Parts: sequence; C-alpha cells; structure tokens
Amino acid sequence: MNPRNGRTRTLTVTAVAALLALTAACSSKAKDDDGDKQSAGGVKTGKGITGKTINLGVLTDMTGVYATLGKSVTQAQQLYVKQFNAAGGACGYKAKLTVRDHGYDPQKAVAAYTELAPDVLGFPQFLGSPFVAAVKQRIDGQDKALVLPQAWSAHLLGSKYVRVIGSTYDIETINAIDFLMKEKGLKKGDKLGHVYFEGDYGENALQGSTYMAKQAGITVVEQKIKPTDNDMTAQVAALKKAGVKGVVISAGPRQAASLVGVAAAAKLNAPIIGNNSAYSPQLLGTQAAPALLKNYWVASPSLPIGADTPEAKKLVADYKKAYPKDALDNGVVAGWTAAAVFGEALKKACESKDLTREGVDKALLSLSDFENGFGVTQDFSDPKAPSSHGSVILQPDKSAVGGMKVVRQPSESEEAKGFTPKVS
Repeated sequence: MNPRNGRTRTLTVTAVAALLALTAACSSKAKDDDGDKQSAGGVKTGKGITGKTINLGVLTDMTGVYATLGKSVTQAQQLYVKQFNAAGGACGYKAKLTVRDHGYDPQKAVAAYTELAPDVLGFPQFLGSPFVAAVKQRIDGQDKALVLPQAWSAHLLGSKYVRVIGSTYDIETINAIDFLMKEKGLKKGDKLGHVYFEGDYGENALQGSTYMAKQAGITVVEQKIKPTDNDMTAQVAALKKAGVKGVVISAGPRQAASLVGVAAAAKLNAPIIGNNSAYSPQLLGTQAAPALLKNYWVASPSLPIGADTPEAKKLVADYKKAYPKDALDNGVVAGWTAAAVFGEALKKACESKDLTREGVDKALLSLSDFENGFGVTQDFSDPKAPSSHGSVILQPDKSAVGGMKVVRQPSESEEAKGFTPKVS
C-alpha cells in the first residue's frame, strides 16, 4: 500500500528533505551518548532498548489516501507483537509499538520519523515510498535502524537498512502485463493504457510497463494522475479514444474503482489490472462492484488473506477474534508479513546475543528463505534486490475471505527474469 503524494517526486523530496534537515537539527531527542551496552545475560543492546523492552516505530496512514489499508496493516502488526511477546519475545525482551499517523502528509511523515528515530530499534512499518526516500540518506547515514516500508518502489533498493518485502512495482507491473497477454487477449501491436500516480510508486510502475512494451511489441498510453484525482472520466475518455486493449492502474483503491466503473459505463471493454495497493474489499460495497467483479484483476506480492494454508487460516481466526468489527483485506497480510520478518530478525539477532541496530541489520541479511504461509519465499541476503520477484494474480470475489480469489499462483514472467530494477 503505497500511497502517493499529489506533488511531483522532485518537489516532494526537496520539500521533505528541507524539513528533515530542520527537524533533525532541532531535535532534542538525538542522543550521541547512547552507546551499546551488555546485559547481565550477555546480550548486547543499544538504541531502542529500554530495560527489557524493544521499542519499535510504526509510521502509517490512518486518515489519508490509504486509511483503510493503513489500519489493517497496523492492527495486524499489533496482533503479531502481542503473540511475539506471549511467546517470550527475543532473549526475554518484549516488543512495543509506538504508532504515528502521518495521514499521508509529507511534513507529518518526516516529523514523525524525526521524533521516533532516536528512540526505536527500527520500523516494521513506514508507509509511503516518497517519505521513506526523503529520509533514506539519514537512515543509511546516522541512524542505521532497520526500516521495512509498506512500499514497493525500486528507488528504495540498495540499502542494508531499508528493505523492500516482495517484488517491486516495476517487476509486479511486468508480471501483470504478462497476465494480460497470456490470459486476457492483449497482443503484439496493441496499445496498453497505464494510469499512474505521479511520484515514486507510479513512476516505478511505469518503468515496468515501458520495459514490457519494448519486450512485447506493445505501445503504452500514459495517463498521469494525482492522489486527489478521484474521478477517472477524463482518463477513460482518453484511453478509449486511443483504442487501448488493456489497462494497468498504479494508484489507490478509489481511483481503481472509478476507473473500472467509468470504463464499464463508457463501454471500454478492456481488461484492467492494478498493482497491489490499488484495491480494498470495501470497494465491493460500492456502485463499482459489478464492474470490478467482471473486469478487474490485481497483482500481489503474496497469496491473499483468504489463502488455503494453515498459516492464513490461523491469521484469519486470530484477527477476527482481536478485531471482530473490522474487515479482512490484504493489508492484514502485508502488515503481518513485515512484522514477522522483523520478528524473525530479532530472533536471529538474539541467537547471536546482539540486539543492537547493527545486530538486527546483520540478522536480516541472513534470512534467505523466509516463508510465512503466503506462497512466496523471501530472500533478504541482497540489499540491491527485492526479496522476491514473483506475483500472484487475484480477482475480486464477494464470496472469498478478504474479497479476493487467486486466478494465477505465484509466478515470475520470462520478461521479469530478464529485468533489473534501477537502484537509486
């Protein structure tokens, strides 16, 4: 769930970077004397450890573009931490999440990072790749605290501390177009529409469609939008006039619902597929539901929450018990997976008796075959690569748990295998 800011990436990063410099300079919380310590049990600790507590930060969106998914991600992580602590934590240390809602506002996001960074061991969630990109230099430089972003932009690759979980948007888009070509009639010589958010998310997805277009002999018809653009009438009109035979949307659930609904009304009978953050099951309660059920698919980095695996079924039961009034969606999977990855790194670091930031970073590099029951094995040994390259193709389904069913199991297209993400 990687929401995008309404400004261009350049303006966003510049403005946020300026704010970061100011807040970092003024922060009274930065502690240069907080050196590593050795506990009585021989476990090395440092920043982010208070007594027997592992302090972790969560920077999410509860009130902005991705409020619904941000809530699911965060609640899944709170559930994981509760179970992690009940099982003994790591070396007897218990985890504690401190949550900050940035509402998908760049200033709030950077201010929240600046507030929490000195006092946490790391971040199992930082939602929004423009915001992560804005502080990436600081993360790699002075902070060196592990960040697992709820974002899949290739621009975040290359860091030992910012680690993308799952395939990046460019690879995911390549796999999505491969599905359209193999299953939905898109062929060489056709035009493919691509509606995308300006900023890291959409631009990275566009790199995938542009690459695939060259490989497959198709033409991309671009339609750039902002997160504040909720009516896709103009975009549909442009795509219909261009004669597209398929559409990719790299935006949010609202934009996807409008696009699919307007396309159906305008009789644009082209299959539409979205990146993983372009859907939420709540859309099936809107007027766009019939069109979504008929003509919309989603590329995902993992099996959905309703997957037929023991781990998925347990998570569904546990989440329903903890949050009986809240709907299940793939934000639950994304949040749980990120928390589980961080938890596994803590356990590995515990084995080495090193719960410092450096110790947790090293522990994550040792995870080359992490799989938590959602169909895709994650390899974190190479910071320059995403942890996986495959995508699952899902389709909205009212009868499925979480509102999505699997129509193609995890797979990586031949074109994706030959593609190397551009690491900034």
